[in-house]
Amino acid sequence: MTPGFSRLRREDLLKTACEVIAEQGFGHTRTIDIARAAGVSQALLFYHFETKERLFAQAFTYMARLHLNALGDIERSTGTPFERLRTLLRLCSPAIPTEGWRLWIDAWSEAMRSPELEQISRRIDFQGRLLMRGIIEAGVACGEFECDEPDDATWRIFALIDGLAIQTHVHPKVLSRRRVNMLIRTAAANELGLPVEKL
Repeated sequence: MTPGFSRLRREDLLKTACEVIAEQGFGHTRTIDIARAAGVSQALLFYHFETKERLFAQAFTYMARLHLNALGDIERSTGTPFERLRTLLRLCSPAIPTEGWRLWIDAWSEAMRSPELEQISRRIDFQGRLLMRGIIEAGVACGEFECDEPDDATWRIFALIDGLAIQTHVHPKVLSRRRVNMLIRTAAANELGLPVEKL
């Protein structure tokens, strides 16, 4: 097996693991479920990942890397703070239930018992908040936003997004996609001194 093929095979296995875990949850997913979905043997899974716990942690790391890459794209963007804010809010919005959000929510629960998952989860949260705060500070500096406490505003916006994500996945019929988007846009607009219709 060539190194390139092995790396690609691992990526495929991690992608499949994320899909299965998102559908069944960490607590109900067995390695045999992932192996069947990937069309491989359990032996191959353990060859690459050694243990179920390591496979789950690396699957979450894989999904985290994709999200961090998306955050990095926004950070490197040459758009205005307002444009980057809109892009970040769209990226993080739970208005459309997704496999990624199901995995994050389940991983938050597991992170209370897994130091490895807690560390990964904390890093994702930190990077998201760092990016949001930087966008707000840049917007204040150039006069696009009005905000006395960018760090506090960042915490409040992300707390709302995370809470709405849980609601939309646990109680999918309670809030419409339109309502979720409006709640997020209204909160961000209020924090930054913007008319809601601009967001």
